[in-house]
Amino acid sequence: MTPESKQLAANRQAFQRRLGEWFARSQRKLPWRTERSVYRTVVSELMLQQTQVATVLPYFERWMSRLPDFEALAAASEETVLKLWEGLGYYRRARFLHRLAREIIRLPALPRTAAEWRALPGIGDYTAAAIASIACGEAVACVDGNVVRILARLTADDTPFATSAAAVKRFTPLAEALLDECAPGRHNEAMMELGATLCTKRRPACTVCPVASLCAGRASPEIEAIPRIGRAKTEQREVRRAWVRRDGELLLHRIPKGSVRMAGLHELPTLEHLGRDAGTPAPDSLLTTRRRTITRYQITEKIHRLPPPKGPLAADLVWVAVDAIGQITLSGPHRRWVRELLAAGH
Repeated sequence: MTPESKQLAANRQAFQRRLGEWFARSQRKLPWRTERSVYRTVVSELMLQQTQVATVLPYFERWMSRLPDFEALAAASEETVLKLWEGLGYYRRARFLHRLAREIIRLPALPRTAAEWRALPGIGDYTAAAIASIACGEAVACVDGNVVRILARLTADDTPFATSAAAVKRFTPLAEALLDECAPGRHNEAMMELGATLCTKRRPACTVCPVASLCAGRASPEIEAIPRIGRAKTEQREVRRAWVRRDGELLLHRIPKGSVRMAGLHELPTLEHLGRDAGTPAPDSLLTTRRRTITRYQITEKIHRLPPPKGPLAADLVWVAVDAIGQITLSGPHRRWVRELLAAGH
């Protein structure tokens, strides 16, 4: 540990007390906190991976109304699970959650420790620690991007890290030293809350932070730049897609079951799916251009109106009645684009 880290660890009792008192006063009333269970903790933690709380809230409530426990989730079809997840992105999380439920109902008892949770599908170090501490009371620290940011600023640590994983490794011993072992779940939730609401990436609210007096970095003009974590280089990509209608139907691409990403979901087909060459379509065929970001990729998607293809379709191309589009699962952006284009009369 650095001298600043050692100093902070030496003040652990004051840190724990101030953090805990602030959390008791200021925590957001979230549905997985107001009504607690192991299942609700598991679902919320999987949904919150790489997703903001505000986005998750309506999905969580809808999920719980349909799939209230591990048994209901295990018995559900994959189509039901994906439809409830539609729009949240990173669909592997939904499949992992489905597999997790089917494994858990076969166990003689629910896992209790982070090590036991980590052995299950889709559960990494952070998620295992969160579930074990919040739902099971195990004294284990959670360390994610929020916690790294808090600890780096508290110790004024401007060490450059090549990856987030390297930063997590660096700050895990300090997180463990500060952990309130009498109330580990509450402590971990308080750290998450502090990072999400006050010690934010931009414009941290240092003047109202409950642990500001213990923070070595609070007076630094460079505090927004801490922690210094390298970012992957952004790559530009262009995708050309087809808008094909016939007799009240829309042509869609059903992503094959064996695909790494979004297996079983539907999207507008690319020109390549229709067997067209890499030539540029006629300029007047362009309906709209949309842009989105997925991990390090900035993607430009151009949607062209094209006539129905001649001859038999490839196995992963399907005609779907416009009136039935709401019953199938599309990726979030494509659901929005299809709705907008149909509303515009295309």
